[in-house]
Amino acid sequence: MKLSAHYNKAIIIITLLVLLSGGLIYYFAINYIATDQLDRNLTEEAEEVDDYIGENQKLPKQVDFDEDITVFFKTNSKKKALRFFDTVYINPKEKKEEPGRAISGIVSLKGQNYQFIITVSRESTEFLIQIIALITLTLAICLLLILFLTNKYILNGLWQPFYDTLNQLNSLNVLDKLDLILPKNKVDEFNALNDAVYSMTSRVKTDYEHLKEFTENASHEMMTPLAVITSKLDTLIQDESLKPEQFDQINDIYLATNKLSRLNQTLLLLVKIENNLIDDTETINLDEFITEKTKQFNELVSAKGLLVELNLTKTNIIASKYLLDLLLNNLLSNAIRHNTNNGKIVITLNPNTLIIENTGNKNPLNKLTLFNRFQKGNQSEGTGLGLTVVKNICNLYHWEISYNYINNLHSFSITFKQN
Repeated sequence: MKLSAHYNKAIIIITLLVLLSGGLIYYFAINYIATDQLDRNLTEEAEEVDDYIGENQKLPKQVDFDEDITVFFKTNSKKKALRFFDTVYINPKEKKEEPGRAISGIVSLKGQNYQFIITVSRESTEFLIQIIALITLTLAICLLLILFLTNKYILNGLWQPFYDTLNQLNSLNVLDKLDLILPKNKVDEFNALNDAVYSMTSRVKTDYEHLKEFTENASHEMMTPLAVITSKLDTLIQDESLKPEQFDQINDIYLATNKLSRLNQTLLLLVKIENNLIDDTETINLDEFITEKTKQFNELVSAKGLLVELNLTKTNIIASKYLLDLLLNNLLSNAIRHNTNNGKIVITLNPNTLIIENTGNKNPLNKLTLFNRFQKGNQSEGTGLGLTVVKNICNLYHWEISYNYINNLHSFSITFKQN
């Protein structure tokens, strides 16, 4: 969820809570004020009844008090405080029931006590409360609508410089020599962010150039002495005067030198893949490519007596033929090297997935560290970078690679990106 959405959500919730709380307080306050005013009016009516009886020495008739309904009952009770209560008012003109408010008290006439009840309609008061509530609700809806429109159009506009900066960062390429163009705007915080981003990207590009230069120079400088060492060792190995123990020692040095050379080339290759320095993509008929690639391993397959089963569907992908060759070389060589004698290899290809399965060790591999650098078995003579190269090639093309151990088969599955 975007930051603006979080902000809108918080503002709307807070506004609703404030409006709801304020509306309830406002309603009870208005209701209290209106009821208090009715009680004042009823108190005046009661005083008028008492004055009328004292002046005329008789009970008043209904016509003497507007539309108020006044009734009297004889009672033996003594005078007590006036009592207010809600009741039902019968409208004498429209003959219908309405909400009402009443006052009850006791008056004396010629030695006889009478209880009186004066009832007035509170329909107009409730109508006023309803009008006020409707106006409040309308204002609340208008306020929410204004907040929504303000957040959508005004605040989104304020955040636009941030999104512009984010888009430029997403499209940043360290190989691009052009600097980011981050224009100044009216918000100081965004200007500070742009300055920090510009400084950071400049350092990243500089560090990348230095790293690239160091890697290339180091690799080149290492290859020369390694080539010299290998050449000298070739000469020494061919010397027939060598004793067996000397030959074994020189052969060990020769193998270690070759391994160091392969390690150097693989590390350099990983740098190129991670920085997308190999850009020779083309459309490749993958099923034909796999068929040709398996033929290159015929001797190794025959030496172990392996059965290779191909289930290939015509599939075209866009990739570098060089990198695809590396990927298949690593997967197939692993499937052969770590297989059992007279085992099998099953290669399945469909337009979405490539699966390479092989028999081998009965224990599954560790999925968590399988694709890490320099992860290899105790008896492996490789550099431990083969599957790392495979993983990085898949990352480069946004393919997904996974490992599973199913039905006694080690299975590597590559899911291709859907265009």
